[in-house]
Amino acid sequence: MKLRLTTFFALFISMSLMAQIPQAEQKALEELYHQTNGAQWNQTWDLSLDASDLPGVTVENGHVTEIRMLFNNLSGTIPATIGHLKELKVLELSFNKLQGALPTTLGDLTKLEVLALNGNNLKGNIPTTISKLSKLRQLHVSSNQLNGEIPADFVRLSQLEVFNVFDNNLKGALPVGLAKNRNIREFMVAENNFENTNEISNILLSNSGQVNLQNNIFNPSGKSIIAIESSDDEN
Repeated sequence: MKLRLTTFFALFISMSLMAQIPQAEQKALEELYHQTNGAQWNQTWDLSLDASDLPGVTVENGHVTEIRMLFNNLSGTIPATIGHLKELKVLELSFNKLQGALPTTLGDLTKLEVLALNGNNLKGNIPTTISKLSKLRQLHVSSNQLNGEIPADFVRLSQLEVFNVFDNNLKGALPVGLAKNRNIREFMVAENNFENTNEISNILLSNSGQVNLQNNIFNPSGKSIIAIESSDDEN
């Protein structure tokens, strides 16, 4: 009887560890590893370990809540299954070698607060689905090769504090409502081809602190630092 109980509890513990995160989240981590050449990462993953033991991964209450893989030599593409991480709050994949388009399934990460993809080689449009991220506070996609326009629905990102699309190939009109967001602290849009930067800078000046128009600094209240490109300098 004692042997049976010992075997039962050993099996129970094993099953508990295997079920540490939902199967869909486990699949998302596995595909992130495989599609971004995980064997070549600076800090790689042993997929036989529990998710909480993987470098850069935070697990809380049985769900993946943070992935931080800054400067980790990720290459390849972000898998669509990233959207399975329903409790994810932070996705930090900046300064790697990621390519391809941003998956529309990023819009399924409804708990996301920080999306940081600076310094990669991402291309294509910024998905409109990101406008569904009602908890998003920071959006960082600077120094990529993104093109197209900023989705008009981004005005729905009412919690946004940092909007950083610096140094891409974006064009068109910036959503005026985005600049009117009272939570905005940093608004970095220079080195693109936006049409209405003078209008946006006037709105930002009336709402907050410091605006950097290329080499000209305006500092009415010193509350924040906002970088924007004057239309006088556009090609």
